[in-house]
Amino acid sequence: MKNLNVFLKCNLLFVLISLYGCSCQRNLSYISYKSGKKKIKLTENEYKNWQHKDIQLDTIPGISLDRAYSEILRGKKGKEVVVAVIDTKLDIHHDELKDNIWTNKKEIPSNGIDDDKNGYIDDINGWNFLGTLQGKDILYQNSEITRIVRAYKDKYENKDKNGLSEKQLEEYKMYKRVRGIYYSEAKKAKANMKYFDSISIVYVKAKQELKERFNKEKYMPDELDSIQKLNPELEGMIKVLKYAQRNNFTEDKFKRYYKYYKNLITYGYNVSYNEREGLNENSEDIEDSIYGNNIVFGDVPFQHSTSVSGLLAASRANNLEVKGVSDNIKILPVVMVATGDEYDKDVALAIRYAVDNGAKIINMSWGKRFSLHSDWVIDAVKYAKENDVLLIHGAGNEATNTDEEDFYPIDNVAGKEFVDNFIVVGASSYSLDKNLIARFSNYGKENVDVFAPGNYLYTTDVNNKFKYNSGTSLATPLVSGVAGLIFSYYPDLTSAEVKNIILNSGVEYSIMVKVPREKGKEMPFNQMSKSGKIINAFNALKLAGEVSKKKRH
Repeated sequence: MKNLNVFLKCNLLFVLISLYGCSCQRNLSYISYKSGKKKIKLTENEYKNWQHKDIQLDTIPGISLDRAYSEILRGKKGKEVVVAVIDTKLDIHHDELKDNIWTNKKEIPSNGIDDDKNGYIDDINGWNFLGTLQGKDILYQNSEITRIVRAYKDKYENKDKNGLSEKQLEEYKMYKRVRGIYYSEAKKAKANMKYFDSISIVYVKAKQELKERFNKEKYMPDELDSIQKLNPELEGMIKVLKYAQRNNFTEDKFKRYYKYYKNLITYGYNVSYNEREGLNENSEDIEDSIYGNNIVFGDVPFQHSTSVSGLLAASRANNLEVKGVSDNIKILPVVMVATGDEYDKDVALAIRYAVDNGAKIINMSWGKRFSLHSDWVIDAVKYAKENDVLLIHGAGNEATNTDEEDFYPIDNVAGKEFVDNFIVVGASSYSLDKNLIARFSNYGKENVDVFAPGNYLYTTDVNNKFKYNSGTSLATPLVSGVAGLIFSYYPDLTSAEVKNIILNSGVEYSIMVKVPREKGKEMPFNQMSKSGKIINAFNALKLAGEVSKKKRH
């Protein structure tokens, strides 16, 4: 099974978490880990809200939200804060979310008129930049490396850099760097598609063969070893069954991986795929900004925003399964993410739309390694700064050091930050040991600002369902939520002040942790980000009160 060993080295876990998150349906009676020398056990209910716990009171490295409510916010009433979740479509009718969805009071519903004259007709609950005039959606998008190859192949494939202008030289270097990555990744995707197609067939045949021979469907590992020893002709089948057993694979899971790679080939790495078809806009003109539709909810292959939004603002008052950070938060959905890499034009316009419609915070739980039109996004980030809006971005799930490899959008050029309203968030875990940093999380002493819980969080799913999920995508809304709490109770603070409060008030952990994807390498946790900390709502609110009081006097 040589191909199987090759596959295991492909770090598929990080790819899938990056694009889809990690949906972990777990029926656990408890989850345990070591806190120092003490063994900690959480009940299922405690595990569902571990991110809200306090390290001092509960010995769990959460964000101290429960403590903040019981000791600081009890009896207090904050102001409404609009948080834009620019992401996929959102289930705005979910029982946990429906009471906390933003409504555009300047628009009259369904009258077909742009009442607020912002260019977007009937944008009652937000806007969908991936929606067509016919009410359909862009479901799949290219990888950004595909866009770069398509944009520059004819221009630079058989040319050298002599005589190029400064701008052309930048394009040339980008193309030369990306071209090799594109062809390598496209080749791997094709190989993996074929692999999962064939291994799923072997898996089904193996289960059928063992059932017919032994009249049994489930086997312990030692039973499979015995069968393999006594039936050497079944060695290949047994290896596939053992691999599936070790990695919790089923026939359906094999098929989903096959479909994932098939979609990558069909859409992600296909330079001929017209991802903008139906949008009725010029994709190379940032000024051509009025396109899309007002349908921000619905069925799409990649459901992401609902899980993000649940951690941010699921109702705390209805006593259902998930509690968000604050009921004072109103979610403004802006759709610009589908399966694949988000388009820079959509990112830039989504930020501007959120700012223009009153968002105080913009949650950005997505990102990519390259950016064809990063200048459009940089201008939008500066626009948010000019309007005192805080941007909070997930660090990414590639398990890489973003001081060495950019993860867009970014808040720095040539190593220097150009705004002070941008927070980059890594994902931490419930394990107060070497696994405190989630094994998929990006990190960086210069380019990741802070960490927040992002490993196995229980949150909302579409159609009134719930699930466990992981990713820096899930850590980000916890930071957005804490920022929302601060703005709600201390509205006099600026976005830059709130950023500093969040970074300075976190809990610093100096314990040695495993460096993601660096086998055998360890570093102090406080060296994995700029602040060296995990956010803490209790401390943040205390510090915010002090800063606000000084401003008033």
